[in-house]
Amino acid sequence: MADHGNKCYIPGCVGDVSTFHTLPTERNCQKAWLMFIYNRIPQQFNSKLLVCSSHFTTDSFSNLGQYQAGFAQRLILKKGAIPTISPQASTSQQGRGSEQLPPSPRSRDVECQTDSTEKTRSIGTQLSWGTLKDTRVRSKGTQSKVSSFDVGAETTPSLPTVPLSSTRINFTPCKRPRLEFDEEEDRFEPHDSTYNAGDSAVTGESGSSQQTTYNVSKYIVFESCLRELFDTCPLCKTKCDVQCRRMGTYVAFTQLCPKCSYHRKWESQPVIGSTPVGNLLVSAATYFSGASFIQFEKICKAMQLQIIHYDAFQRHARNYLEPAIVHKWNLDQNHLFRKLQEGGKVAVAGDMRADKRGHSGKCGSYSLMHLASNTILDMQLVQSNEVGGSSHMEKEGLKRCLDHLESNRLEVEYIITDRHPQIQTFLRERNIAQLYDVGHFEKGLSKKLDKLSQQKGCGIVRNWKRSMKSHVYWSAASSTSGPEKVAKWTSLINHIQNKHIHENPVFPKCAHPDRVSRDPRKWFQPGSMPLHKVEKILTNERVLKDVGKLSPHPHTSPLQAFHSVSLRFAPKNVVFPFIGMLCRLYLAAMHYNENGVCEQENTRSQGESTAKPLKTAPSYDYITALMKLVFEELFADPAPFVQELKQIPIPFVF
Repeated sequence: MADHGNKCYIPGCVGDVSTFHTLPTERNCQKAWLMFIYNRIPQQFNSKLLVCSSHFTTDSFSNLGQYQAGFAQRLILKKGAIPTISPQASTSQQGRGSEQLPPSPRSRDVECQTDSTEKTRSIGTQLSWGTLKDTRVRSKGTQSKVSSFDVGAETTPSLPTVPLSSTRINFTPCKRPRLEFDEEEDRFEPHDSTYNAGDSAVTGESGSSQQTTYNVSKYIVFESCLRELFDTCPLCKTKCDVQCRRMGTYVAFTQLCPKCSYHRKWESQPVIGSTPVGNLLVSAATYFSGASFIQFEKICKAMQLQIIHYDAFQRHARNYLEPAIVHKWNLDQNHLFRKLQEGGKVAVAGDMRADKRGHSGKCGSYSLMHLASNTILDMQLVQSNEVGGSSHMEKEGLKRCLDHLESNRLEVEYIITDRHPQIQTFLRERNIAQLYDVGHFEKGLSKKLDKLSQQKGCGIVRNWKRSMKSHVYWSAASSTSGPEKVAKWTSLINHIQNKHIHENPVFPKCAHPDRVSRDPRKWFQPGSMPLHKVEKILTNERVLKDVGKLSPHPHTSPLQAFHSVSLRFAPKNVVFPFIGMLCRLYLAAMHYNENGVCEQENTRSQGESTAKPLKTAPSYDYITALMKLVFEELFADPAPFVQELKQIPIPFVF
């Protein structure tokens, strides 16, 4: 049920408070309600839509007799009841709801403003008649000349007006400032016959006024078209004096008629305090999507679209956007930690991404991924001057990640990393099982084989390179122990010589079917120089030691995919401050965690016998959540969020 501050969502209806009914939860019934209210099903809608009883037939209520007799204060809908009566329909079977008739066009309700107007408006001017606001104070003797005009209720904050239903105008002061963020009221402007209620309805979960400031549609309007709306006085048709004031994406026009003193002020967007909502929206949309404000500014300048300056973008990021990102990342991470604590030990994979190649990197981010759910567990940004050089950043990043997991009571079962010597020593000291990523091992092996194949007389190595790389993955995936991996790996030396029986009892024979080669030239010849060099690479002491610790199943390739995503949010050719880089990496992690486990649709292409995966479009729910956090919570009181951001230690800038 609704309270006294709510109204029926059907345009043109002002129902009795005691007869309101909320949107049902049943899916089919909910669709029917939305089709009746909006004429279509919107993507987003208020979960607390209110419809009064005047839109239901008498057989839709279970207690109609009790209600009419006075034994019930509210009407109760039957399960599956659907509104079918439009506000213009005249019925006699609606109980008390039939007494609520839409107001006539001459006497429009001040707060509803959904009834039709007497005069049609030009679609080309994009100005409804309700926006013409008469703020003049006339004497009683002259009121009869303007009594025929229906003046809208929404006007400048200094001189509010009411509809003219008689020959007398009474000006009353505003009870609450119109520009305050938490006190804006939902208002609907009158529309012409082409109006569709679903196009401008308030969307969201709560239907609060805060959502109307940033969730509504926006359009690009030319200044010349706007000025046409204010050049002529709507009362005496005299050319008016027009002043324009702009602040970023915000523009305001002040119109004054020199003949009849008609005056009004029009604003292009809501203003919260002293901040236009559109200016903050531009900064938030640019930052949260990982785009570059510099590039966006170039696009706007090319088309002469007025936007905010870079200084304003930085101020918005520092005061609102970055605190929101840090807060949401902490909430999501704590929720993930609580979920994983119920499952015992976790298997993770770790890898570092540096902003530059080699030993000249300034910052490095170490990412820890949960293998079972393919989500980023933690991320630590390390600056090289904190640890005495860029060569120590990977170890420090891993240490901080593991410390964070331990502080949240998460025990690591094993970790998959590359073969960095410092990482090996560190994990051995912490008594954590370490496995090596097959992809990193294969990549290092391929480089050595490529270099060998370019030498004179070693062209046969190029023919076997692909098979050797495949043998690495097969040895790791098909083995259950370290000695078995080594035995299968060393069998490759016999296999490339066309020998498929081996002396090692762990793996005495090749697993492939026996074949008789008709071309002996494709095999390595015993005692040849290419065989000697290949054997030296494949049976190196360190190689054999590392083969025994190769990961059998998961690899760090998903981490490489995440690093590709992070390049969209934090390119390596752009220098960011420490907090700016950290927040952009958090955004990349949010995007990956939301879309990393997206299902793939399978489709069969014409003329082919195999099904190919069709990737689904990514979702951006995290941006919607960040927008809601900024405009509904953080903007009202940013102090707690800024304090949470300040708890992150920032290293010395060099």
